[in-house]
Amino acid sequence: MPHTSEWTVRLHLFEDDEGTTKAHLILDTGTTELTGHGTAHRHPADANVPEIGDELAAGRALNDLARRLLQTAERDIEGLGTPRPHGRKAAGWPT
Repeated sequence: MPHTSEWTVRLHLFEDDEGTTKAHLILDTGTTELTGHGTAHRHPADANVPEIGDELAAGRALNDLARRLLQTAERDIEGLGTPRPHGRKAAGWPT
């Protein structure tokens, strides 16, 4: 059975005067929302290049969101009664 869906991602970036950039990421699947967070700190001796802080904070927020999404998938798989294989930590174990 074919399946098509569209999920929306919103990314908000905030930088303060101290050189800290924070990213807040929201994934809206239409039935649930998951969030991810990331932070980047500029060393005082480094050049002030806001794009680099944005990239680092956004990348870390995406990693956080990916971890949360995989955990959600694992809980959903286990909710179907599929036992977790011994020693396997990643979601999507074989059928």
